[in-house]
Amino acid sequence: MKKVHVMGPGCPKCTETFKIVEAAIAESGVEASLEKVTDFTEISKFGVFTTPAVAVDGTVKVMGKVPKKADVVAWLTA
Repeated sequence: MKKVHVMGPGCPKCTETFKIVEAAIAESGVEASLEKVTDFTEISKFGVFTTPAVAVDGTVKVMGKVPKKADVVAWLTA
């Protein structure tokens, strides 16, 4: 099972990113747990200093921008 973290304080772009990742998980059919991380101490443990950010299995895939759903599907199925 993939472990996906969406990081951000809850701004509109962070909320949009969470929805995109949720849709990508559903579309890909991959078993994944999805967690929203809003605490900056936790976010910094990933080495992330600009949000929104997405990590898959502990590897940061994007930070500072909203990802495209197709990109998220690719990360999940890789």
